[in-house]
Amino acid sequence: MKKTIILLIVFLCVLPSTAQQLRNPIIPGFHPDPSICRVGDDFYLVNSSFQYFPGVPIFHSKDLVNWQQIGNVLDRESQLPLKGTSSWLGIYAPTIRYHEGTYYMITTNVGNGGNFMVTAKNPAGPHLARTAGHRSLAVV
Repeated sequence: MKKTIILLIVFLCVLPSTAQQLRNPIIPGFHPDPSICRVGDDFYLVNSSFQYFPGVPIFHSKDLVNWQQIGNVLDRESQLPLKGTSSWLGIYAPTIRYHEGTYYMITTNVGNGGNFMVTAKNPAGPHLARTAGHRSLAVV
C-alpha cells in the first residue's frame, strides 16, 4: 500500500511537467487539416487556408513540439486563383510529401480549379505549379 501511494505521488508530480511540454493543438490558432512529412530529422507541416492569401502555411520542426512557420506554399497570386471565393470555398486539406529530393504539396481549390500539385526542392520555396487534371497550370 505504501509503495502504491508513493508511486501515485511521483506520477502526479511528473504529469504536470510533461503536460506543459506537449500542447494540443500542436500549432495554436487557426491551422486546420494538418499534414506532416518527415525528411531525415526534420518535420514539415501544411494546413488548409481556405479563402485566405497567401495560402497553405508551411511549418518546420525538429521535435514535433516546437514549430516555426517558414513560409507559405502558395505565395503568389498566379498560384492561387481565389476570385469570388467565399468562406466555404478555397484551399482544403493539403498534403505534403517528399520523394528523391522533391517536396510535393497536393490540394484542392474548391470552386476555382479543383485538384492541383506544386513542387519545390526547398520546403520553404519557391514552389512551382504542375499539371492539374486535364488542364495545365503555368509554371510560376
